[in-house]
Amino acid sequence: MSPVLSDEKTKATSKRITIDPITRLEGHGKIEIFLDDTGNVANAYWQVPELRGFEKFCVGRSVEDLNKITSRLCGVCPGAHHLASTKALDGVFNAEPPVPAKKLRELFYSAHYVHSHIAHFYALAAADFVVGPAAPAAQRNILGVVAAVGVPVGAEVIKHRSYAQKCQEIIGGKATHPVCGLPGGMAKQISEDERKKMESMAKSCVEFAKFTQNVFADVVLKNKDYMDIVLNKDIFYQETYNLGTVDKNDKINFYDGTQKMVDQDGHEVARWTGKGYLDNVVEHVLPWSYEKFCYYKKVGWKGLKDGKDSGIYRATPLSRLNVSKGFTTPLAQAEFEKFKGTFSDLGIKGPVHYTMAMHWARVIELLYAAEMMYELAQDKEITDSNIRAKLDTPGEGVGILEAPRGTLTHHYKADENGITTFVNLVVGTTNNNAPINLDVAKAAKALIKNWEVSPGLLNMVEMAYRAYDPCNSCATHTLPGQMPMRAVLRKPDGSVYKVLQNF
Repeated sequence: MSPVLSDEKTKATSKRITIDPITRLEGHGKIEIFLDDTGNVANAYWQVPELRGFEKFCVGRSVEDLNKITSRLCGVCPGAHHLASTKALDGVFNAEPPVPAKKLRELFYSAHYVHSHIAHFYALAAADFVVGPAAPAAQRNILGVVAAVGVPVGAEVIKHRSYAQKCQEIIGGKATHPVCGLPGGMAKQISEDERKKMESMAKSCVEFAKFTQNVFADVVLKNKDYMDIVLNKDIFYQETYNLGTVDKNDKINFYDGTQKMVDQDGHEVARWTGKGYLDNVVEHVLPWSYEKFCYYKKVGWKGLKDGKDSGIYRATPLSRLNVSKGFTTPLAQAEFEKFKGTFSDLGIKGPVHYTMAMHWARVIELLYAAEMMYELAQDKEITDSNIRAKLDTPGEGVGILEAPRGTLTHHYKADENGITTFVNLVVGTTNNNAPINLDVAKAAKALIKNWEVSPGLLNMVEMAYRAYDPCNSCATHTLPGQMPMRAVLRKPDGSVYKVLQNF
């Protein structure tokens, strides 16, 4: 048996195993595992019990305020919401931002990616690889990672995440919950001194991203035990459609481009921009979760299953690699080709469906974001004063970009007075809600047998969602139609007195 799975097992005493709260993610959630009479897993669910009403309480407010309101959805990905919202406002006011403003936005967003991907890889995911999934829970955290890799490495992690945050602060006004975006442009001109500071920090971030490639190669790619987990089709593997944003040359672009979906074999099935999302993506509701379930409209909702007959798709760092021809920057493109070559040597010519490969995709994206950050910080046009376009009468707009966790869509409508009448958000983790459930269930069924369970096995079930870097803070906003509610009233002895529900 692999040493990463060798923690001591115990016998489950109930047919129901609950992991609550689940750990190392943004927001809240739990996993419910149900055993059959033989002690094997009948099914398992990733359940999101929190509800936030951003789509509703944005209605009736000034539409120009939405990019400052929606960025408060989450403290982890406010940059993504701020810019998606700002792009939607460009559409609402029919305003095309000047080139310097676009470059500033993309520089800000590249820094956002650097800070986000550093945080996930080192603070949330690395504990499963560096200290191992079966390590004691008290060690499976950032402190355990630092203890394993050394304080100097930990210091570099903190320093470069801080550099990325500082660049966001210079452009965005604040490192978290930025206020820089305006319909048709940006609020603040960048000085030459600020540009030079960002250039220096970005250059260092490129070196740190290169270092991270080596860390991943040494800790994961060269470790047979971990690669056996990564390449195990019985645990972490789902064949779904894939969605991501590409430029005119089919290269990945986080800030702008065309949304592209491919099937399980890599064949393109759809492209869209703006309101085209309505023709391709549908949000489905199930009564046991406050997080909606997205599916590809032309195939339809066929339940929680993968394959071509199911409309379930993934929108992740791995998905972006699966739909694209790589990156526009040289270092990231070289790593992309290494990634594709590795799986090609294993006989995989099309999309990579191994869930744990998302971690590899994420560190490659970290390198791309750092390279873009450095490239744009060297461009003196970002100091130009031409950063705002004229606005038309308000109407309707859709803003789409690639959040670190997946494709993010903001869709707004406003009346002639600029008051918001409609808001819809299709968030990165909402895209991935269904495949997360598939992966959690598959991992649980593969790992828990004959009533035997252990902390390490349960943590490996958690690894199924952790690969997606899910953010439930922004993914659980509101549900269309009647919101499913269930209340259980219990007697003093804990027995159920009555169950009230509206579904």
